[in-house]
Amino acid sequence: MINVYIADDEVWIILGLKKLLDKLNIDARVVGTANNGLTAKEEIARFKPDVVFADIRMPGLSGLELLQEIPDVSPDSKVVIISGYAEFAYAQEAVQHHAYDYLLKPIKEEELSRVMTAILNDQSEDGAGNEDGEGAYDFDNKLIDNVISDIREHYMEDISLTSLSSKYNISMGHLSKMIKENLKVNFSDYIASLRIQRAKELLRDDSMSIQEIAEIVGYNDYFYFTKVFKKIEGISPSKYRKSI
Repeated sequence: MINVYIADDEVWIILGLKKLLDKLNIDARVVGTANNGLTAKEEIARFKPDVVFADIRMPGLSGLELLQEIPDVSPDSKVVIISGYAEFAYAQEAVQHHAYDYLLKPIKEEELSRVMTAILNDQSEDGAGNEDGEGAYDFDNKLIDNVISDIREHYMEDISLTSLSSKYNISMGHLSKMIKENLKVNFSDYIASLRIQRAKELLRDDSMSIQEIAEIVGYNDYFYFTKVFKKIEGISPSKYRKSI
């Protein structure tokens, strides 16, 4: 049984999430709801739910503020941030640092199913880990090896934490943590370093324009590519080309 708490200031989101949870073939129950972050914090401290769905924008405490408070009142609760497109970047940042996962509004049944399945798998792994820590450690090692190989093979494509977590049936929060622990950098920085390294190799070929190179390594936006390149190398792609 997964105990669920929902915090969102829009009633229709709470009702919709409840209906979607009922449709899933998963043993879950909603133990409480709130339309503001302060009430949510108090009730989460009392109910100690397995998972909290929190809107990124709420009165009292925002979802991100609640995210920082929950470890103090219910350390075992996993927090899934709910956001609209406008807050997408903030939700991604939350996942990289603290949150278990995030869902984009309007919430889709398949995305909710992915998150809940990942939570169930984590619970199963925790149980297995208590019985056989070495087996769980080996499983994680094999998983991260596969993920890193996947990244290195497809880093110039449209690869994301979302697609990888779905492929390997693991939460984005847990996957992000494993990548950072193994590589000592976060997912986005690792992708950027691979792409810029490849771009440096391609810049030796004068027959290719910088725009073409940007697109080859995975950046459709020339100006963003230049910004990332300069952040990593300290100079622009054009200056780098001249230097070699």
